[in-house]
Amino acid sequence: MREGLPTAEAGTKLRVVHCPVNVAGIPWQNVLALRRKGVDARLVVFNRGRLHSDADVDLRRPRGFLRGQAVQWRAFARLLPTTDIFHFYFGLTLVPKSLQFPLLRAFRKKSIYHFLGSDIRGKSPVDLAHGRRAHAQVVGSYDAIRWVPEAEVIPPGLDLTGYRPRPPSDRARPLVVHAPSDRARKGTEHVIRACEQLEVELDIVERLPHDEARKRYERADIVVEQLNAGWHGVLGLEAMALGKPVVTYLKPDVVQRTEEAFGVRIPIVSATKETLAERLRPLVDSPAERRRIGAESRAYVEQVHDIDRIADRLLALYARLAG
Repeated sequence: MREGLPTAEAGTKLRVVHCPVNVAGIPWQNVLALRRKGVDARLVVFNRGRLHSDADVDLRRPRGFLRGQAVQWRAFARLLPTTDIFHFYFGLTLVPKSLQFPLLRAFRKKSIYHFLGSDIRGKSPVDLAHGRRAHAQVVGSYDAIRWVPEAEVIPPGLDLTGYRPRPPSDRARPLVVHAPSDRARKGTEHVIRACEQLEVELDIVERLPHDEARKRYERADIVVEQLNAGWHGVLGLEAMALGKPVVTYLKPDVVQRTEEAFGVRIPIVSATKETLAERLRPLVDSPAERRRIGAESRAYVEQVHDIDRIADRLLALYARLAG
């Protein structure tokens, strides 16, 4: 039985399976970037998502516990001999956790738990103890790390070649775009109320496939992401990559820690539900200010969230697991 992982010197590609969901498109972006760097990476999902449907293998897991388990176990049996690292997302595994990790260790396979935010937010240490069964844990921000202190921070990445900057317009009534996955969690009622106080148009983007939603983001002059979570998500990254000023709620201590870690100032405009109208007003009144922050936003994602940089971070983690 092989020890560790294959090496480049041995002429063997590292084989990594990312699974079993494609939340916010993050796993698929990671897989594509790793392939460009010579890794044999695949994304295997239980079922294709409606908003992010990309995957190499869709298991089409049927309804019903026993039927679903049969599909999952067959998939795991096929993947086990041809995989060096299992990279799990969203606190999920291919087969039940109580069996997944003992089996991987018995076959000397490495594993990673990659948390994406809502899968850990607000949960207790007991709820998240299962994460320590993997060889490594990853979170996407210094906000999320408070729930998994032992995790490594690897931010979500974007393939910026697919995001041509579209600077905000000079419209007297700028277009504010807000795209809530859940209106209550994102503070949508407060976004609507703030925009009613300003000379703006508001476009609320909901329940659209990602490609269609992207077209709406491209038209924006200002993007309001959320007012509750304390950190930005993938929508904020996409908007910044398009050169848009982003308004969202950021926790000051997390901002400070992130800026220290990455050596760059975060250009996002932070607002609460109480201060949203006030924080939006300078952007509404000044097209130049919108464009200035939009340009800084693009530069920020290039430095911190470019998918090729993120792939390098993943490769470094994989190499440590092999050590």
